[in-house]
Amino acid sequence: MSKFKLWLEFEEVDPGNWDTDNEFANVHVDLPDGRHYGINVWTYKFLETSIKLDMVSGENSNGIYQVPPDLFVKEMTRDCIERTITDLLAKGNLEDVLNPTVIDNEK
Repeated sequence: MSKFKLWLEFEEVDPGNWDTDNEFANVHVDLPDGRHYGINVWTYKFLETSIKLDMVSGENSNGIYQVPPDLFVKEMTRDCIERTITDLLAKGNLEDVLNPTVIDNEK
């Protein structure tokens, strides 16, 4: 198992007041070798919410498209995100296995 440090927006900003099934958050991953990643994470259900919000606000041509996050997860919990990052790191570097907007700050 790879070791890494996670900073989770939902634990730092208004903890305990997040909908674990229908939410978005920023996540920071720090690896022991100095690499740092900032990842925009949405739950599957938040995709639907985002579309509905855009239909009301007029954004993204009234919701006909969405610019995706870097990562979708089942639920916005530390356990789910830790398991997800562990699995992704087993597959390779995050900048290679996720959306290209995820950047290793050391590059």
